Amino acid sequence: MLPISLRQLQVFESVARHLNHSRAAAELFLSQPAVSMQIKQAEGAIGLPLFEQTGKKLHLTAAGEELLHYARAMLQLMNEMESAFDEMKGLERGRLTIAAVSTANYFMPQLLAKFVQAHPKIQVSLSVANRDAVVKQVADNVADLAIMGQPPQGADMRAEAFLENPLVVIAAPTHPLARAKKIQAKQLAKETFLLREQGSGTRGVAERFFASHKLALPAHMEMDTNEAIKQSVQAGMGLGIISRHGIELELETKRLAILDVAGFPIVRHWYIVQRKDKRPSVAAHEFERYLLSESQV
Repeated sequence: MLPISLRQLQVFESVARHLNHSRAAAELFLSQPAVSMQIKQAEGAIGLPLFEQTGKKLHLTAAGEELLHYARAMLQLMNEMESAFDEMKGLERGRLTIAAVSTANYFMPQLLAKFVQAHPKIQVSLSVANRDAVVKQVADNVADLAIMGQPPQGADMRAEAFLENPLVVIAAPTHPLARAKKIQAKQLAKETFLLREQGSGTRGVAERFFASHKLALPAHMEMDTNEAIKQSVQAGMGLGIISRHGIELELETKRLAILDVAGFPIVRHWYIVQRKDKRPSVAAHEFERYLLSESQV
């Protein structure tokens, strides 16, 4: 077996993650032919095919699955080594990749702007996705850390709260309940709700709220983004449960109203989530320290 280069591992990991040569090329600032060549060279070094094509879809072979495990471990060690030497030199630089759930995108840009201003040598990238995708990015070592409202269960992740996350019930300002006081759960149970997918943090809050009052989850429609929920609530299609952080503009412009519901707001927290087995880079350590100092719970 010929030696496989670090660059080939980086290209392979990116293609394996995206299952798409074009996306990998864009991520790595390479041409698509250059990506294809690196994959061919990696397959030549391994002596086995790493991908197979079914129609337009790309799949990992058994050899590809095996290499992906080692590639991620080796790339992580390389990043940790670079970070360790930077730390010894007293350098505050490097790359920081953050994954955040969509609602966090309402306050993360402001926090990131201040961090980047204070640490101009650190290259920061922010990826916004749904909760499952964010958890996967951290688990796959694609992101250094994640920002989310419902940390994953399991012993392989570390979560630290850094900011309060008040969840509220929202309605269109013209809704009959918009001017009501001390609305009870049984009144809400008669309404239609616009909720996120199963497994999301706000969906879990809704389920637990009604269950605690021995009520079934009301009639509801599933939405895949908070923006869709806000637009649908504004249109009068029903009520929503959402982080207050995500509706500041709509409240200012009076496009949404927060209902006065007994038991709300339900205050949860935003968490910094990282893998326990990963040594934080200097950049990740600095960002975590910054978040904790800026946004004490």
